[in-house]
Amino acid sequence: MTGYGRGERAQDGYKVTVEVGSVNRKQSEIVVVLPRELEPLEAPVRDEVNRRVARGRLTVRVAWHAAAPEHALRVRLNTPLARAYVREATRLAKELKLETTLGLDTLLRLPGIIETEEAPTEAQVFWPAVSAALDQALTGLVKMRQREGAHLGKDLKARIAAMRRLAGQVQRHAPEVARRYQQQLQERLRNAGLAGLVADDERLLKEVAFFADRSDISEELTRLQSHFQQFDDCLKSAEPVGRTLDFLAQEMNREVNTVGSKANDGVIARAVVQLKAELEKFREQVQNVE
Repeated sequence: MTGYGRGERAQDGYKVTVEVGSVNRKQSEIVVVLPRELEPLEAPVRDEVNRRVARGRLTVRVAWHAAAPEHALRVRLNTPLARAYVREATRLAKELKLETTLGLDTLLRLPGIIETEEAPTEAQVFWPAVSAALDQALTGLVKMRQREGAHLGKDLKARIAAMRRLAGQVQRHAPEVARRYQQQLQERLRNAGLAGLVADDERLLKEVAFFADRSDISEELTRLQSHFQQFDDCLKSAEPVGRTLDFLAQEMNREVNTVGSKANDGVIARAVVQLKAELEKFREQVQNVE
């Protein structure tokens, strides 16, 4: 599921900003981007995200900078080192009979010329600010995902309702399959000049019974209805149900395929095609549900 959240907190003259974004993904994947000074906080950040979000690809970006001038990094020039660079460059130019081209821009980029006073490096000191900003960002993210989830829920319920109607059509038509097969078999016998084989002939009845047993789809339809009911139960759950729905979609697909292969009937075959179309849309949407 997609979403975005942002949070800010200030502490000890520094401001922490956390941005969290998520995109659809079947499993959980978390990417944490931290400033070098706060890298030790990656593990607790991941733990907090895992506690709030169960599915999707999430990117967590943490920014940290001084909120007041007195806390900004102070910069100074290493003048003795700069003189040494110039002296050695001039000496080398004379030795190799080259023109000296060492300008200020080049000099300032040389290692060690510009020095900074490091900011506080104890990352754990700033965990309260990072945690609070992260909580604010995750709250915004979860609200956005919940809104998307409500729309997904409506779509999934519509898909299940359509599949329920189609399964009901199959269930109502299923008893007619054996009777129709018996009529077709009798018609073939008459066309073959075997009209003497009456409807209650034992061999004919055995063949019809064998066909009815082989094409019986009552168990598959019962399990399919059970899966529909489990979907209804998932809608009432406050826990993440994405993986459960994914599993239910696989099981429903198994039952629908079995119905299609066992029921030797045109009406049921057309219903199965429609069931598969609705189920495929259902499976695609389920990938986006947490």
